Amino acid sequence: MSAQAETGQQAEKEAEAETASYSFAAMEAKWPAVWDELKVFTPADDGSKERRYVLDMFPYPSGDLHMGHAEAFAMGDVVARFLRQRGYDVLHPIGWDSFGLPAENAAIKRNAHPSEWTYANIETQAASFKRYAISADWSRRLHTSDAEYYRWTQWLFLRFYERGLAYRKNHPVNWCPKDQTVLANEQVVNGACERCGTQVTKKSLNQWYFKITDYADRLLDDMADLQGHWPERVLAMQRNWIGRSEGAHVNFVIEGEGDAPAREVTVFTTRPDTLYGATFFVVAADADIAAELVTADRRQDLEGYQDKVKALSEIERQSTEREKTGVFLGRYAVNPLNGEKLPVWAADYVLADYGTGAIMAVPAHDQRDLDFARAFDLPVRAVVDTGQEDPAGTGVATAGEGKLMNSGPLDGLSKAEAIPAAISILEEKGTGEKTVNFRLRDWLVSRQRFWGAPIPIIHCPACGEVPVPDDQLPVRLPDNLRGEELAPKGTSPLAAAQDWVNVACPACSGPAKRDTDTMDTFVDSSWYFLRFASPEYTDGPFDPAAANRWLPVDQYVGGVEHAILHLLYARFFTKVIHDLGLVNFTEPFKALLNQGQVLNGGKAMSKSLGNGVDLGEQLDKFGVDAVRLTMVFASPPEDDVDWADVSPSGSAKFLARAWRLGQDVTSAPGTDPAAGDASLRAVTHRTIAEATELLENNKFNVVVAKVMELVNATRKAIDAGPGAADPAVREAAEAVAVILSLFAPYTAEDLWSLLGREASVANAGWPVHDPALLVQDTVTAVVQVQGKVRDRLEVAPDISEDQLREAALASANVQKILDGRGIRTVIVRAPKLVNIVPA
Repeated sequence: MSAQAETGQQAEKEAEAETASYSFAAMEAKWPAVWDELKVFTPADDGSKERRYVLDMFPYPSGDLHMGHAEAFAMGDVVARFLRQRGYDVLHPIGWDSFGLPAENAAIKRNAHPSEWTYANIETQAASFKRYAISADWSRRLHTSDAEYYRWTQWLFLRFYERGLAYRKNHPVNWCPKDQTVLANEQVVNGACERCGTQVTKKSLNQWYFKITDYADRLLDDMADLQGHWPERVLAMQRNWIGRSEGAHVNFVIEGEGDAPAREVTVFTTRPDTLYGATFFVVAADADIAAELVTADRRQDLEGYQDKVKALSEIERQSTEREKTGVFLGRYAVNPLNGEKLPVWAADYVLADYGTGAIMAVPAHDQRDLDFARAFDLPVRAVVDTGQEDPAGTGVATAGEGKLMNSGPLDGLSKAEAIPAAISILEEKGTGEKTVNFRLRDWLVSRQRFWGAPIPIIHCPACGEVPVPDDQLPVRLPDNLRGEELAPKGTSPLAAAQDWVNVACPACSGPAKRDTDTMDTFVDSSWYFLRFASPEYTDGPFDPAAANRWLPVDQYVGGVEHAILHLLYARFFTKVIHDLGLVNFTEPFKALLNQGQVLNGGKAMSKSLGNGVDLGEQLDKFGVDAVRLTMVFASPPEDDVDWADVSPSGSAKFLARAWRLGQDVTSAPGTDPAAGDASLRAVTHRTIAEATELLENNKFNVVVAKVMELVNATRKAIDAGPGAADPAVREAAEAVAVILSLFAPYTAEDLWSLLGREASVANAGWPVHDPALLVQDTVTAVVQVQGKVRDRLEVAPDISEDQLREAALASANVQKILDGRGIRTVIVRAPKLVNIVPA
């Protein structure tokens, strides 16, 4: 047998021995009780240390933890553990976003109350989170479906209501005509009701909104403070969603018709300079104004068209691929600049709740308007000379820059000159003004469900809308409502609980009814981070003093799928709560870290695809630490992890090798390492320095690679160097334990114990590197011949390329390979790599 084969067999035997003595199951059984007893992860909150707040986007209890949880919570835990090691007082809480549609559907299916399904799942997940060794302060655990939590969700709703930020208006919703019920978007599958398969239509209901548009400017402007701390793509998505546009409000007079008098309708446009190119006027088919403007002889056509529009989603209505449809309303709008009469149409490509629900159509320079004009043979007039062919002939709108033409006093002006000139003319005539508009729409918070926070409003025939008094909060959900109970047709599910619905009016004591809508679950998650600062507080949603001590959140961790709605709503809530005088900050999250997805074979894990991976099975097979380490090591946090390409078994072998350092080190704790092996100390201190910087920049996967190198260097020193008694070996092993505690807490704690240190390694303190030990006398230059490594040279760090080339060519190993052949080229990347290509 060759020496190489013998060495390989020996390595395999050592690996088997390490793995055999390394029992992740024993560690997982041993250490949680110790951590609980020591209250390792409970912050002192006494001012003795600088505070840091790390928060993971809290989970929904739809079942046990899955691979996505494994990645996301491993990342957040690295941040929390690192900050704790750095000496900060760390708040890292956990809770559940426990209201929502899945629980309601489960209740209907099981003929049970949603709370049964919800809280059973919470307990399952809690046990799994504890096993996964998340460094959470369990004393602050909360659930948004607890009455003591949603009491304060309702309290905040009432404060919004008092400030005019909560209001009701009519809005079209998804409607199942068979079940006579409102459906959430996720209950509509291919345009049909998921329960009965009936084609879904639209129905107008009176619903509650939060006036987030009042905060549009602040939501946009305050992102400047988040620049560099939030991912740029998230900020860009929020900017686009808010969509601030500068332009003008333009007032068009709709001529009278028969008994209908003339009236004024305002539109918003970013291009008032193109007013001379307007050739028709369009209102949203489902907007109230369409029914108000239509002439009597065309009303039947409009109503038939509206029925068709009800079956369309907003995405379908705004699709550029759909053939344009519409109905002429028999009325004309007067262009305020040139007096031209424009036919008024109702169409589905204009949305009722965007802007004013009406537009001036300039078909030459807007493709959707042009498609409509061509469909109904309406005029097309170009008013901007872009140098392109006339859209009337090509069917392609011209939206580029150019000089104004066919525009009276605006002719010859550039776009930049023409816009303010047009606005000036409008303002002089009193028919328009400069304004700012937003794509952002007010937040619809009403949900026709029975597993959510009830809206705390009572409707009285005499008094109208009456807020539930604060001392009567919470408005508790009825506990006798079951999935099989049906509300009266066309009402919210809570209407089934008549003994709950019918109450005395708080203002006049007369008969009244509760509001039977519940709140969007995004409301629950828009302020939970504040409650974590004082979850037992009973005088308000949170203790303002505690919130101002801990918040804003220093590091928020979660998926990019929440880049818009959740984050935007949380920012909105924080600003309103600031304006209520409850907190002294206006942004909830200082820094944001998005983790990628966990894939399998290049595709998202899915039962239907048969590529799902059961997290519990992976934990049972490889151990928590191996799975955590694999997740972190696989890629940078923001990138996707493909489970098919990673090796939890490899992680387990590495952890066993690291753990065995604790068995081998024989020098006493506290021994001065200064007299130890200098080369190992250099590796140790370089690892500490590099790991610190990498962790501060969220490059967790590279830190794992660095600690692997340190374990190898320490093992080499034990086996072939100064030996296990060298204090430098202990120093290295302790550094391994502390760094590993961020990724593999069970292994790190056990290793720390084997090294004779007291629990917990989580509070050991981050090792400090000695700058003097970072100075390298030499670096290793890899010498390749045609891409294959043939030698390694120890050279000075500042060696020149010419000197390195000469040293490489003088290498005996290189000369042996060349065997007298000439050199075609030598590629030098001093001081790390030389590649020699023979002639």
